[in-house]
Amino acid sequence: MNFLKTLLWQKLSYDLTMCTVEVEDAVNLADNLNGLVVGRIITVEPHPDADKLRICTVDTGDAAPSTIVCGGSNLAPGQLTAVAKPGAMVRWHGEGEPVEIKPAKLRGVMSFGMICSSGEIGLEELFPPTRHAEIMDISEFDAEPGEALAEALGLDDIILEIDNKSMTNRPDLWGHYGMARELAAIYGCKLKPIDTAELPACSGDLDVVIENPERCSRYAGIVFKNIRNVQSPFGLRSLIWRVGMRPINLPVDITNYIMLATGQPTHGFDRKHIKGSIHVRTARAGETLELLDGRLLELTEEDLVIADEKSPVALAGIMGGRLDSILHDTTEIILEVANFNALSIRRTAQRFDIRTEASSRYEKSLDPQRVDDAVAMAARMFAAEFPDSIISGYVDNYPVPLENAKIDVPMSFLRKRLGKDLTGEAVKKTLAHLGFDVDINGDQLLVEAPSWRSTGDISLPDDVLEEVARLIGYENFEFAAPTITLDKPINQRMQDTERSIREYLAFRCGMQEIFTYPWIDDEYIEASGADVSEMLTLSTPPAPDESKLRSTLVPGMLKAVFTNLRYYDDFRLFELTQVFFNRNYHSINSSEELLPEMPRYLCGALVGADAMTLFREAKGIFEYIHRVAQIEPLSFSQKNKSPWAEEKLWVNIMKDDAVVGEIGLVSPKSARNAGIKRNFAVLFEVDVEKLIPLASRNNTFIHLPEYPLVDFDLSIIFDEETKWADIYEAASKVELVKEIRFIDEYRGAQVGEGKKSVTLRAWIGSDQGTLTSDKIDAVKNQMLKKIGKKLGGEVRCA
Repeated sequence: MNFLKTLLWQKLSYDLTMCTVEVEDAVNLADNLNGLVVGRIITVEPHPDADKLRICTVDTGDAAPSTIVCGGSNLAPGQLTAVAKPGAMVRWHGEGEPVEIKPAKLRGVMSFGMICSSGEIGLEELFPPTRHAEIMDISEFDAEPGEALAEALGLDDIILEIDNKSMTNRPDLWGHYGMARELAAIYGCKLKPIDTAELPACSGDLDVVIENPERCSRYAGIVFKNIRNVQSPFGLRSLIWRVGMRPINLPVDITNYIMLATGQPTHGFDRKHIKGSIHVRTARAGETLELLDGRLLELTEEDLVIADEKSPVALAGIMGGRLDSILHDTTEIILEVANFNALSIRRTAQRFDIRTEASSRYEKSLDPQRVDDAVAMAARMFAAEFPDSIISGYVDNYPVPLENAKIDVPMSFLRKRLGKDLTGEAVKKTLAHLGFDVDINGDQLLVEAPSWRSTGDISLPDDVLEEVARLIGYENFEFAAPTITLDKPINQRMQDTERSIREYLAFRCGMQEIFTYPWIDDEYIEASGADVSEMLTLSTPPAPDESKLRSTLVPGMLKAVFTNLRYYDDFRLFELTQVFFNRNYHSINSSEELLPEMPRYLCGALVGADAMTLFREAKGIFEYIHRVAQIEPLSFSQKNKSPWAEEKLWVNIMKDDAVVGEIGLVSPKSARNAGIKRNFAVLFEVDVEKLIPLASRNNTFIHLPEYPLVDFDLSIIFDEETKWADIYEAASKVELVKEIRFIDEYRGAQVGEGKKSVTLRAWIGSDQGTLTSDKIDAVKNQMLKKIGKKLGGEVRCA
């Protein structure tokens, strides 16, 4: 039997996955109850050494009764209960991780098993205890000692877990009846219809007013009298519990069962707490509502509520009010079965951060025709569970009827896209299993979708094509290699440039690439001094202090530096991504929505203990980047300082005469506001889209020297204001000089106040022969003379 059951759920899982939705897992409920059996208590005797313990003899279906020591408060001879035999796993007193039951001596008496409470085996919601130390009493069940507990309680079902993402656009599948409809279509079976019910034509004293029909297209209310707030029978509790919901009481369990079965949420109000008519309206300024879970909401005029003549009684489509729903003394209810606008429910749920089973379904755009199934099921279930109940009133306010979607689909379109020679009759028969009506007119099919597929799911010929294809089975389509023509590749220079920049920074510069969220914390915006007026504001931010989209990468980089300083003292980071400006809105064509300006920026951080070294490293990155990324060369100048940069140690990155970026040491104020302590951080930020990729390489070939080069160092004392660029230019123009490099810079008492000593290294050489010592000295003296004449200062040899 277990083998056949396994084959069945494997087949169901495969077919559902291939045709409809992805089955993530199949869970056998009995697996959690392994080693648990039904036991009949034969005798209960006091324990000689423990007042709270009892010695029980229990029939567990073995050849001889078992002795079990138990502290249950409701033990009685003849009682059927749950027994964990040695080897079973239970949670002691319903707490902690499961432990294995073993024969053990309890206060001197051997115990061979455990008589369990419901909490110890995970069934506390099905069998809620009514007093302390209560063991699970299942005497009402027709079970025999030794029978597996899962079989005795009917908890040996297989539960298929469906991936939510795969049915987000299928509101018809958010109920078990929808899944049954799919299986009937897959296997060509007849779907059992939901039985109808006769409802009174009179409304009684119930009146429903829909003030916002665009947000509530249908509202049905049924008044049930002579009901009681009692526990549901085990069968109903079990069905609800198996799919992850907690049984509450019989009236509420009926409403939850209807939602699970049909996918249509319902809600019950205590009739005596509803004053006058029911109004579906938006909340008024200053109104509040206490929900079932105790949360007190301050409502806005955007929120749709269910109200009586006095005040709101429920947050429409999301959760009922605490004071007006089904209470312990409820004897008469108004059952709400309604249809609400999906976007309205989603916005309200997000505003208050509330997710419920009802809101999850309404957000998927339920069809209003589903109300009929839910009403009929409710009438039958209340009549069956409360035989003395009567329906004293029924109102169905349906101001905005749903029109079924109608799509023209050419057969030639289906044949071409599917690659199969289909007939109109074959397509009609296939779609009929899913509730579609199809009229054939030559090559044209007029397809009318059922109501449960007409809320946005089916609207295009491609949607109909998908329905036909999935019922045929994607695995049944033969592979046909497409005919392709290979054209020359498109040279996307900007994309190549971005990749080259990433590789250069990561491989050559030893930097780590990071990815941050596009929304940024207010504290880091303040730390960076960024202009908030340039930033876009999110309508539903992930957090109150993260409402702005970045117009610069600096705030996010400051946060990344702060975060990483908790673990490292020296590191290098960079990010290349989009920023968003609240300006220059544009669209690609007139039919598209306007978009903000979204250029791509590069931002990096070098963190360490020596600010000057970090600054030079950052500047060196951009002095060499044009050669690796194959872009036009960049230059440096001090034009516009950003608010986050230190007063002196900063420079703009220039392309011709335009500022395209900046390098700078983070100022003490910005570092303090960002929480950056102890170490220095040098940041750079560049507008990547202003870097001009070269059309092709323009590198020139230079012969390797035929004769060896000679290098020497010079240390020269200059005024503090003398720039390296001027030193480099003067030294480079001396005859036979091949290369000049910066080595070091020194300030101190030895060179005097307002002075600095710069050490450079020069390489000289000749194409005519090896340089003699006299020639080397001549070049060195010429260099010293030229530098001294142009820049002044004291010169000495190193």
